[in-house]
Amino acid sequence: MSAEQVSSLCEQLVKAVTVIMDPASTQRYRLEALKFCEEFKEKCPICVPCGLKLAEKTQTAIVRHFGLQILEHVVKFRWNNMPRLEKVYLKNNVMGLISSGTQSILEEESHIKDVLSRIVVEMIKREWPQHWPDMLKELDTLSKQGETQTELVMFILLRLAEDVVTFQTLPTQRRRDIQQTLTQNMEKIFSFLLSTLQQNVNKYRRMKTDLAQEPKAQANCRVGIAALNTLAGYIDWVALSHITADNCKLLEMLCLLLNEPELQIGAAECLLIAVSRKGKLEDRKPLMVLFGDVAMHYILSAAQTADGEGLVEKHYVFLKRLCQVLCALGSQLCALLGSDADVETPANFGKYLDSFLAFTTHPSQFLRSSTQITWGALFRHEVLSRDPLLLAMIPKYLRASMTNLVKVGFPSKTDSPSCEYSRFDFDSDEDFNAFFNSFRAQQGEVMRMACRLDPRTGFQMAGEWLKYQLTAPVDTGPMNSKTGEGLCSIFSPSFVQWDAMTFFSESVISQMFRTLDKDEIPVNDGIDLLQLVLNFETKDPLILSCVLTNVSALFPFVTYRPEYLPQVLSKLFASVTFEVIEESKFVMSVQAPRTRAVKNVRRHACSSIIKMCRDYPQLVLPNFEMLYNHVKQLLSNELLLTQMEKCALMEALVLISNQFKDYERQKAFLEELMAPVAGLWLSPEMQRVLLDPEAFISYVGADNKIADPVLEDPSGLNRSRISFCVYTILGVVKRARWPAATEEAKAGGFLVGYMPSGSPIYRNPCTEQVLKLLDNLLALIRTHNNLYMPEMVARMGETFAKALDMLEVEKNAILGLPQPLLELYDSPVYKTVLERMQGFFCTLYDNCFHILGNAGPSMQQDFYTVEGLATQLLSSAFINLNNIPDYRLRPMLRVFVKPLVLSCPSEYYETLVCPMLGPLFTYLHVRLSQKWQVINQRSMLCEDDAADDNPESQEMLEEQLVRLLTREVMDLITVCCVSKKGVEHNTTAAVDGDDDEAMATEVTPPASAELTELGKCLMKQEDVCTALLITAYTSLSWKDTLSCQRTTTQLCWPLLKQVLPGNLLPDAVSWFFTSVLKGLQIHGQHDGCMAALVHLAFQIYEALRPRYAELKAVMEQVPDIQRDSLEQFDSKLLNPTLQKVADKRRKDHFKRLITGCIGKPLGEQFRKEVHIRNLPSLFKMVKPSLETDVLENEDGEGLNALFEP
Repeated sequence: MSAEQVSSLCEQLVKAVTVIMDPASTQRYRLEALKFCEEFKEKCPICVPCGLKLAEKTQTAIVRHFGLQILEHVVKFRWNNMPRLEKVYLKNNVMGLISSGTQSILEEESHIKDVLSRIVVEMIKREWPQHWPDMLKELDTLSKQGETQTELVMFILLRLAEDVVTFQTLPTQRRRDIQQTLTQNMEKIFSFLLSTLQQNVNKYRRMKTDLAQEPKAQANCRVGIAALNTLAGYIDWVALSHITADNCKLLEMLCLLLNEPELQIGAAECLLIAVSRKGKLEDRKPLMVLFGDVAMHYILSAAQTADGEGLVEKHYVFLKRLCQVLCALGSQLCALLGSDADVETPANFGKYLDSFLAFTTHPSQFLRSSTQITWGALFRHEVLSRDPLLLAMIPKYLRASMTNLVKVGFPSKTDSPSCEYSRFDFDSDEDFNAFFNSFRAQQGEVMRMACRLDPRTGFQMAGEWLKYQLTAPVDTGPMNSKTGEGLCSIFSPSFVQWDAMTFFSESVISQMFRTLDKDEIPVNDGIDLLQLVLNFETKDPLILSCVLTNVSALFPFVTYRPEYLPQVLSKLFASVTFEVIEESKFVMSVQAPRTRAVKNVRRHACSSIIKMCRDYPQLVLPNFEMLYNHVKQLLSNELLLTQMEKCALMEALVLISNQFKDYERQKAFLEELMAPVAGLWLSPEMQRVLLDPEAFISYVGADNKIADPVLEDPSGLNRSRISFCVYTILGVVKRARWPAATEEAKAGGFLVGYMPSGSPIYRNPCTEQVLKLLDNLLALIRTHNNLYMPEMVARMGETFAKALDMLEVEKNAILGLPQPLLELYDSPVYKTVLERMQGFFCTLYDNCFHILGNAGPSMQQDFYTVEGLATQLLSSAFINLNNIPDYRLRPMLRVFVKPLVLSCPSEYYETLVCPMLGPLFTYLHVRLSQKWQVINQRSMLCEDDAADDNPESQEMLEEQLVRLLTREVMDLITVCCVSKKGVEHNTTAAVDGDDDEAMATEVTPPASAELTELGKCLMKQEDVCTALLITAYTSLSWKDTLSCQRTTTQLCWPLLKQVLPGNLLPDAVSWFFTSVLKGLQIHGQHDGCMAALVHLAFQIYEALRPRYAELKAVMEQVPDIQRDSLEQFDSKLLNPTLQKVADKRRKDHFKRLITGCIGKPLGEQFRKEVHIRNLPSLFKMVKPSLETDVLENEDGEGLNALFEP
């Protein structure tokens, strides 16, 4: 190949690269130039000489980079076919480039250094150590030439460690060869890295003060940084002995470098990796040297210096690293102390705690939060938690927490030193808010641990702070609340303090009651605080909400002094009707809208009453009459409370009535309580409204045209009456119960007999009342479902066309959009009638299904034996499902079908559950299949719609809803059909898990996943059985990773196993197997799914291949399958006389066979394959000959001696 050819080709390539990189080039020119360059790399036989010519120092950096890229391409894709001499030629030239072909260390572009080191590493991966034994020597020789070469050698060693150990981007055997050789040479490599670091740091320190030597000093500094980065790549995985060799020389050097501004971040990084190492405790013991005087001194002085220089990003990053180092040190101490490693509490433990506390009190909220986990570990530790130094730290830690709980530091504000730091750490106030909420929860945990060790101090501090807040003047700050003049907003200084104090006292007091014995509790102090809180009056809703939390926190003291209960009740009831605007200021006809803050106070008071009645019913029982009269009085005025508030108070009464422990008395009380509801619900007018969709639309006002959609709402009262009835039925069904103790239940007349299994049958005192109202409830559900029929939607006037749509809040939750901060309390005060109507339909729909979901657990056999219940439910809850949108179907399945099925005794499976679930599962399968078909077509067409750019677009929302509905359905089927041994089903398990939920990589279904009784009952019915199997196996290729993984691991095999004994059609067997392979095609890129699907395919093939030759035909269609390997697998499988290979090996073999249909991530689908050949094996395993000498130990008394008589 002549030099002219190389020159002319290089000229063309230079032009092409210039065109590609020139911003002024047209798109067409750029594409042509790109195509020319790519074709050259792929096809030209003279790539090496051209690459070397372009890489010469005389060319521009862009051209040199391209030349080096050509050489990298040659090594990666042509190496296997190159003659040996050409390989040697290329290797020598590349080493020559490192030696003399680059600019000096300070001038050379970093991308040139990077690509040059990559080429060397690619050659090492293919040839070292077998064909290039002197590689390390050559690198050593290069490094002696100067800083430029040493830095490149560092890059090479780092890149090699990353590829081989961290990312493992090469075949197993090559990886093993290289890693073992690296390990064998590690002592040399490590001492080389250390001496490089030491020499360059020493030179840098000598010369940095001399201006004339500035460039030289900079060069040494660069090498020092490179050496630290390279060390960081090795410290993570080399034997700990290298890190702690020579009396921990490495750690000592790193500590020294913490005070060297240019090198400190790299040193801290290395130190952090070293201190975070896991491994044998014995090996980790030397790390305790960092608690010594010298190391501690360097770490702390570096922290003080960095902090003293104000907020500079570089210093702040360094502080974060140091904080992590101290945290990791704490973890090491916790692991080593009290173990068998024989480690004492370090002498500098007190100094360590002081410095750690300095980070906990730093203005940066991020640094404060970083220390919490370690504090928790220290307070939990069995040895350290008794250490006087740590116990003396508790008051200081709690004092720091009092400051840290105050929510300040929003990046957009300037009202605290934390704000400045937050601007480095958070993109927006919403980000900070989310972070702070989890930080606060974490602090709560740690404070409770601290108070377990010292409960009294915490309580005393909480008391002082509470007293201070009760007397401090209110400071609303610059922002005024929309609730009213002179009131706090959530950012007001006063509220922020109240909020923090409340969280503190709640955490501390609850822990004190758990920790101290009854007679040690400081009752008098607690009651004094409670009285102060009860006497405190405020018109500020945000502060009042905090006051109520404090009442709840201090309430356990009332168990010691019940005479204070009436005062507590009065306080709570006064807050139930809390208003900011006095009654007289507005006309009753137009109900003054309340802000979120006011609603929250009222709701808070109601839930406090419920909580009190739930947790302390015996205490409240003597005051029942007083409570009842209070509630009656409030209920007498229809406009005073919202329906939800009325209902909450009734729930509280029902909870106390459970303490009567007398069936007749409780039944009479519930009858009296529900009389107004029954009167309203069973009235002829209501019956007419509930039965007829048109009458219903008109009654709730959804067909009116309204002139002023904010003020005018003539049917509001009608809606609230329906809501009141439904809320009350729900409250009673949810709360009324028989006594937990069988003896009490028997004595009170609740026990009516025993099941054949011997378990008791109880009756609920609310049954009679609730069943009276059931027919109308089912009528309402039927009517509500029919509202979605097109003709009914059309009847809703212009104002209410969207009344059945999703609420904005729900949409945002599904799309994962954050709520704006201020709106949480100061929401827009006025809601339009449409918004109110939407809220009404949404809550009504949910609550009706909550009633049905609670009816089973509540009324048990009395509910399940209702005449024709299955038919009634099918003709109400399951009517018109085709028109019901996904967002309504989801809650129905979750809050009604799932609890109903889970609590149903097996006696009623045949009469109730199967007749209901059969048609439902069949329908759901059809519905989901159609929905996914639409989604798949959409993604195949991939229309460039504007909608795709809009994250809130309808399409995205619909698709996400289909995903969530799919998860709900698959979860329901799993709950019905599969029992996971030893796992309790959580009926409220959230099915909205994030798509990127951490997925285990090695998944095998629980071996004990068996069908439940209900599952077997459903699988007996042919149509239901078919629907379940088809849904489970079709769902594997729907694009929802989470659902696929759950279904594969929990459902598919148990369902299929049930039908294996029967005669399955060959087509069906092929279809099941093909469905799993299709799932692999779509989800194979996710490790968790891939492992589960491969396991399932393997199970099916092993179990069914002997009976169905058709499965082999399916296997033969797998892309790129090796036929001989398949034959080998099959013959072993079909020959029962052969000894079975271990399960793992059989599975690995099977996985290799089906590799062709395992989907790859998009980024890898079109990537050109790199093939690295294995070299002759380095390490031959020699099997020891099992002669008698193996059985003997050194003393000659071997195992044989044991068997002598």
